Order: sequence, then structure tokens, then C-alpha cells
Amino acid sequence: MADRNVPYGSFNFLVEFNGQDISGGFSDVSGLGTEVTMAEYRNGNDKENHVRKIPGLHKTGDVTLKRGLIKSQDFWDWIKEVRNKGVVAQRSVTVTLLDEAREAAARWVLRGVVPMKWTGPTMAAKGGSEVAMEELVLSAESIEYDAP
Repeated sequence: MADRNVPYGSFNFLVEFNGQDISGGFSDVSGLGTEVTMAEYRNGNDKENHVRKIPGLHKTGDVTLKRGLIKSQDFWDWIKEVRNKGVVAQRSVTVTLLDEAREAAARWVLRGVVPMKWTGPTMAAKGGSEVAMEELVLSAESIEYDAP
């Protein structure tokens, strides 16, 4: 495969839960990321007066999904499962960025995922051109990156 010098567009992607596409497409995915916390340490006998930085725990950011509200209870069923069963309800979530030919260009796999917040649509009777949107914030234990 030849190297690509042109960045991929961010508007063509898929979201799968436990390897299955979920009802309705998503318009936004945000918050994909990871962070390594650093511990500062200094030996008492170091000649230089500075700290050493030692990698410590790593954490994965919360991921927000947005989609137009559809007639589906998939989010609510999952939220209910988390409320009743706790960590047993964890899932894996895969976000796949697609190229112009709709082939996988990059993939992020979130593991140990549970929904932590759902926000419903803002409703206003002033127009009629707005789409009713719902938002789901996911908490993930880890993230992996794959460039297929």
C-alpha cells in the first residue's frame, strides 16, 4: 500500500458495539484520546536539582456520540443493563474512519465501555428544520489504535 500524503476527511465513519452496528448512524464522535500521568521523583543524592518524570497510570478520555433521535431503545436498554448489572454490562466500541472508497483507514477500539450520561434533544417549536438529537457519553477503560 502506497503512503498517503492527503489527510482523511472526518465525516465518513462507522460505530460498532460488540462488533455489531447499532441502529441509526452517528453524526459526531468526539473525545477519542488517552493520557499518561507522570509521577515526579527526585533521588535525595542527585547532584542536579531537578525531578525525574516517570510514567504512571494511563487513562482513556470519555467519548461522546451524537445521533438523530430514532425509534430505538438500544441506548436505554444498555443504560438499564448498567444500572442493574454494573460492570457485567461493559462492551467494546469500535470507531472506524473510512476513506473515499469506504474502506477502513483507521480504527479505534474502546474496551470496558459503559454509558455514563445520556442527554436528550432540545425541543423548540420555532422552526421545524432542526433534527432532534440525542447524546451518549461513554466511559472506557482503555483505547487501542489500529491502522488497517
